[in-house]
Amino acid sequence: MDKSSESDQASHEALAVVLQVRDGTLQVLLWQRAREPFYGAWALPGGLLGAGETLEASIRRHLATKVDVRELAHLEQLETRSDPARHSERRIATAYLGLVPTHHDPAVPQDTAWHPANALPEMAFDHGAIVLAGRERLRAKLSYTNVGFALAPACFTISELRVVYRAALGHDVSATNLQRVLLRRGVLEQTGKSRAPGRAGGRPAALFRFQSQRLEITDQFAVLRPPR
Repeated sequence: MDKSSESDQASHEALAVVLQVRDGTLQVLLWQRAREPFYGAWALPGGLLGAGETLEASIRRHLATKVDVRELAHLEQLETRSDPARHSERRIATAYLGLVPTHHDPAVPQDTAWHPANALPEMAFDHGAIVLAGRERLRAKLSYTNVGFALAPACFTISELRVVYRAALGHDVSATNLQRVLLRRGVLEQTGKSRAPGRAGGRPAALFRFQSQRLEITDQFAVLRPPR
């Protein structure tokens, strides 16, 4: 193999779209580049695939060592990008979608921050498009799977769950309809406990939890549409 052929060989990197509902908004974890190209722009966490390492093992390692994220409730492969022009070097990227429940608050480094998925800062390479692909994958799966378990706390009221779904879906949802749909599909169960009312008074709110902490298809043709 000549030198020109060697230079054309692509390296492989693993990237992660890590999403969490924070302060009622769907947010993505990004780190700020400190060198060219795209100095000062924001990028997805990740790195090169190690020798003898699977893609999933690679992205879990990079998330743990570079941005100190170990609290993923769900991780799945999102897409692979191989456009020769996507990077200044010849680099193939396999992106993953990772979800962090609302009750975790990872202690991220100073060059890393959460950003609203609907209002991204200046992004490096094609990472902005990858974030949007991850957001759309999540929205689709909230309709036909139980993936909400990976965003919600262990126990919650229906009103609290509504905040999570509203942030992730990008539109309002009815708490009554959400409860009816998820109970009918067998996604939720009551814990037998309730939360005391706040200062405004009212009745105690029943606490629920997801029946399974693993991804399951609950209705493959379902779509959670915005209210009319």
